[in-house]
Amino acid sequence: MRTYWHGVRETFVTALRLGLTSFGGPAAHIGYFHKTYVQQLKWLDDQQFAELQAISQMLPGPSSSQLGIGIGMRRAGWLGGAMAWLGFTLPSACLLALFAFGISWLPNQDPGWLQGLKLAAVPIIIQALWGMNKQLTPDALRRTIAIVAAILSLLLTGVYGQLLIMGGHLLQVSSYSEIGRNIANQRSGSIKTNMSALKKGSQTFHVHLQNG
Repeated sequence: MRTYWHGVRETFVTALRLGLTSFGGPAAHIGYFHKTYVQQLKWLDDQQFAELQAISQMLPGPSSSQLGIGIGMRRAGWLGGAMAWLGFTLPSACLLALFAFGISWLPNQDPGWLQGLKLAAVPIIIQALWGMNKQLTPDALRRTIAIVAAILSLLLTGVYGQLLIMGGHLLQVSSYSEIGRNIANQRSGSIKTNMSALKKGSQTFHVHLQNG
């Protein structure tokens, strides 16, 4: 029980620190999450992180918050998910309200330090994507799919473009699964044939020894 509450408290403290320091929006948050949860704390690996990220992208609502909730639930159950949401989302909302209120009093509505925060998030995102590259696209087929999906997302903006990309991805997954099943069946048939041949050869050898 003590270990469980330690996990809950650790989840909240980590999410709170991220909520107070993660600037740049959901895309940058994924980079911060990957660096903290995967590289530093090692609460999950790249494959598990990518799966949670894919699920959060498919759901309506803020994907970064959903990703944080999923990581918190993996770490400390339902309460861990709630603490991850509370630690990350609430401070961000409060800071956003304070920034929005305070920036209206500034003479320059787009100060240079704010642009600097946006630029600082770019290498974080690139580093996270590069770190997950080997797990998400380990072969030429999946690298091609990722490139085509990126090009289509730039050309086909809006909801309909996203639905078209998702539909194409589902068709590809279906065909890829069918190819995998065919290969597995072929391998299974080949193994059965080889085992049958070995068994037949063993029986022939046994008969030959008895006759000899």
